Amino acid sequence: MTDTDGEAASDPPDRLRRAFADHDSFGRDGDRWVSETTAFEAAVRAASADGERTRLAVTVRVPTLSAATADEVADVVEDGWAETFELRAVDVGGVTRRDREFDPAVAVDPDEIAVTYELADRNERRAVDDAAALIDFVEGTYVQGVIPGYEYVDPVAGLIANARRHGNDGAV
Repeated sequence: MTDTDGEAASDPPDRLRRAFADHDSFGRDGDRWVSETTAFEAAVRAASADGERTRLAVTVRVPTLSAATADEVADVVEDGWAETFELRAVDVGGVTRRDREFDPAVAVDPDEIAVTYELADRNERRAVDDAAALIDFVEGTYVQGVIPGYEYVDPVAGLIANARRHGNDGAV
């Protein structure tokens, strides 16, 4: 990620590093923070937008339907599923602590879909909370789109099993 002048981002400010360190969802991995609470690959990169605001790029990578199943998936089903997932992932509305407008980038390849949201905030802790909320949103959106009747492989099989366990124990 670059700053507003197109220069490479410098090491994030101490306040932002503390906000990530204090949040139970993230661990540091080089120049990014990775989510430790999702089955998918999710990472956040930071750059200073202007000295007062922190700008974060949140990227979540999920498997395509055919990459998540042991079964053969027809192209028409795969395409429809991917299109529906993209429409849902773009419709963020109300998941962050601060009301925000998002125009996420969605990249689809044969094995995965990457969704990237960008946000800026003067409050580092709120920005980190919102990054975690976006990651949770993508995971929940993915699970909602799981099509019954397929045999899923990990990590999706584990998510489905976990959802069933929580559904059966009466947890809300």
